[in-house]
Amino acid sequence: MNSTTEKLSIKEKIGYSLGDLAANLVFQTLMTYLAYFYTDIYGLSAKDSSIIMLVVGLIAAFIFNPIIGAIADRTSTKWGKFRPWILFTSIPLGIIALLAFTTPNFSYQGKVIYAVATYTLLLLFYASNNLPYSALSGVITGEMKERNSLSSYRFVAVMFAQFFVQVFMLGIIKTAGNGDKAIGIEKVMTVLAIIGTIMLIITFLTTKERIIPKPEQKSSLKEDLGDLLKNKPWVIMLTLTTLVFVTLAMKGGAYVYYFENYVNKEQLTLFVQPLLDCFNSMGINPFGEDPISAGFGLFNAGGIIFMIVGITFSKKLADKYGKRDVFRLFLLVSTLFIIAFYFYSPESIILIFVSQILHGFFYGITIPILWAMIADVADYSEWKNNRRATAIIFSAMMVGLKAGLSIGGSLTTWFLSYFNYTPNSITQQDSAINGIKLLISIFPAIPFLIGVGILFFYEINKKMELEIESELKERRQQ
Repeated sequence: MNSTTEKLSIKEKIGYSLGDLAANLVFQTLMTYLAYFYTDIYGLSAKDSSIIMLVVGLIAAFIFNPIIGAIADRTSTKWGKFRPWILFTSIPLGIIALLAFTTPNFSYQGKVIYAVATYTLLLLFYASNNLPYSALSGVITGEMKERNSLSSYRFVAVMFAQFFVQVFMLGIIKTAGNGDKAIGIEKVMTVLAIIGTIMLIITFLTTKERIIPKPEQKSSLKEDLGDLLKNKPWVIMLTLTTLVFVTLAMKGGAYVYYFENYVNKEQLTLFVQPLLDCFNSMGINPFGEDPISAGFGLFNAGGIIFMIVGITFSKKLADKYGKRDVFRLFLLVSTLFIIAFYFYSPESIILIFVSQILHGFFYGITIPILWAMIADVADYSEWKNNRRATAIIFSAMMVGLKAGLSIGGSLTTWFLSYFNYTPNSITQQDSAINGIKLLISIFPAIPFLIGVGILFFYEINKKMELEIESELKERRQQ
């Protein structure tokens, strides 16, 4: 196997990270607003929204991702295996992302069909772009420390995308549409599609694939799948990835309902008014005059800023103690602050914001480690089997991501329906209010806690990381 172990330039790390910034303009919008878009803007029932998100999402997870992973591993061009996918899907992904959040004037049945079609295409192109992008991190370098560093750059970019979507987007949607959220979200998605496409092209131009399997290491799809099923760390990481994204989708999709229906508007207004006054004095206000949008944005901003702070600690902790142990500890600590939300009253504004900040910080430490661990699983497979199948291993993780996103998002709308939530209602039944509280606290805490438990069975600790890295480096030099 030919490989270059040179240190990556800052230019290449930034160029690579722009790909995740672009992808997350789509992904974070799906996770934060898709349920809300379907129920409160597009006009679908919570039950139908739940079915669409679950069925289409699971089809994408279990059909699109494995097929694309297998094809990407067998792609061979002068640009490499994975970079061409990033280039050629950049424009289609931007177009379909816009169409998925467009509200055509169809009958209800026509709206359902349109939602199914656009969501299916969006997940197909997202997989075709993001799966090779993720696999690219496994072949840019074979050095563990450089890979940890690359992951940190990548997920700082993710946090910037998340910051925009979760902090400013609701206010910008309302302002851009002059109160019409349907028009507003179309305008916003148009701009995001253009920016995202440009960033993906930059990723293609600034990165290089260095780990190239020799021809004699080619394997059949049957052999690749057989390797996966015998790979215990891969099975654990697939399960963990699914659980993590169930939690992120569930609580991420429920926060907007929490602020619009549970948090006390008078107390929230008093809390955020100084922020609105500050923006107004500067002649800019991305939140408009809506305290709910401002409070929602400020709440997410606190969590994201401290996630970024947490990310800066991630590499040093992972290098010193190993990825598994660091991930397990801080996932557990971050979960405690999710559970705390259930016990806060609508007036407990400060406690709500402080818990979000502390959750963001401790969860932020785990963010780069997850994807670096998946790259380690690809190394583990090569170490055990003398064959490298990077994309199919990452495709399995993308199965977990998409399955988690689909299950978590559909659970959000299903629980809203179960607890009798009424879209765009000034007042909600007590059962709906309790359901919204559960959706951002107890329910999303459960998958995280299960994830902590299964990591006790994950065998790639710090000692094994170094052993795998040393032996693979020796093989590649030979």
